[in-house]
Amino acid sequence: MIAAYRPQIDRLMAERGYVTVDVISLDSSHPQKAELRAKFLEEHRHAEDEVRFFVAGRGLFTLHIEDKVYAVLCEKNDLISVPAGTRHWFDMGENPHFVAIRLFNNPEGWVAQFTGEDIAGRFPRLED
Repeated sequence: MIAAYRPQIDRLMAERGYVTVDVISLDSSHPQKAELRAKFLEEHRHAEDEVRFFVAGRGLFTLHIEDKVYAVLCEKNDLISVPAGTRHWFDMGENPHFVAIRLFNNPEGWVAQFTGEDIAGRFPRLED
């Protein structure tokens, strides 16, 4: 999967100092889809940018910036970079279908700092 996008990934890694890359792939048959959805739906932030390139499917990133909330639907061929420290959550839907290449500055990969706020429950979710 990554091989097809290797030139673009290598360029991004060199330009922005990313040190780790992986692929996340979820579909409706994933045995932990409900648990993963619940985890990603909790408002959180990261100490680094959250960068995703969607290879297939879709997902809804919701950004909480100051007193505004922005929903960003990401689909195949979309690249999103959520700036470090930005409160946000991600919805993959009840029946997920997405493949995304993830780039990290942190060698540990995805590390979230949950805010404990319940704001995500007050906004629309990704519907099938």
